[in-house]
Amino acid sequence: MSKMPMIFAGHGSPMNAIEDNRYTREWREMAKKIPRPESIVSISAHWYTEGTKIMNEENPKTVYDMYGFPEELYKISYNVPGNPGLAGSVKDMISKQSVYDNTWGIDHGTWSVLTHMYPQRDIPVFQISIDAFAPPQVHYQIGRELKSLRDQGVLLFGTGNIVHNLRMLDWGMEDDGFKWAYSFDDYIKTNIENRNHDNILHYMSQGEAAKLAVPAPDHFNPILYLLGASDEEDKITVYNNSCMLGSLSMTSYLFESF
Repeated sequence: MSKMPMIFAGHGSPMNAIEDNRYTREWREMAKKIPRPESIVSISAHWYTEGTKIMNEENPKTVYDMYGFPEELYKISYNVPGNPGLAGSVKDMISKQSVYDNTWGIDHGTWSVLTHMYPQRDIPVFQISIDAFAPPQVHYQIGRELKSLRDQGVLLFGTGNIVHNLRMLDWGMEDDGFKWAYSFDDYIKTNIENRNHDNILHYMSQGEAAKLAVPAPDHFNPILYLLGASDEEDKITVYNNSCMLGSLSMTSYLFESF
């Protein structure tokens, strides 16, 4: 089996789960380009915890971790199987202390995208949490330790947003972003494409733009896992290269090894 690609999805609003728009169409296009995964390991911005936690349930629940949205959204059930055996292997791979935890489930950071990519709901999925107290280098190292999963047909899936500042959303900028949002998004994109991972790990060197784009690292950190698991020969394709509502980046990445 060839090395499995990886995907980082800028997931944006939960409403994308029930909409047919340019973002969701790009996610479907990404799924068409890659082999069908044996399993999916998701690192979602929305499981942000003290320490590193791993789901190992047979049948993880769908988590509705959002409020005030239309009833239709809460009727979605992304009732995929889990993969306890693979979760055990993942736990063994991660040198950082980790624990099993099934108090969470498949959250909207994951299912709002995968419901478009894999609507059949027949591919096993489980999540690894993001340790809120770990520095960027730790998230990157976990990605390095999980790299061999790509040789086993496992899709490493990161879901968040490179730029994510909900306090500065501007509803009058439906399909546009602030200059600082584009500046930071472009900085990360350039360094991903040029494989300058050290610049990304030290993203706060970008000063005010970084502080505005990443007021908290929950939505940014998922990309670090994929960069850690990437190879020099990976082809990197950018999807949804845009900002919206002023302070939200939808930019997504597909890493493919040929």
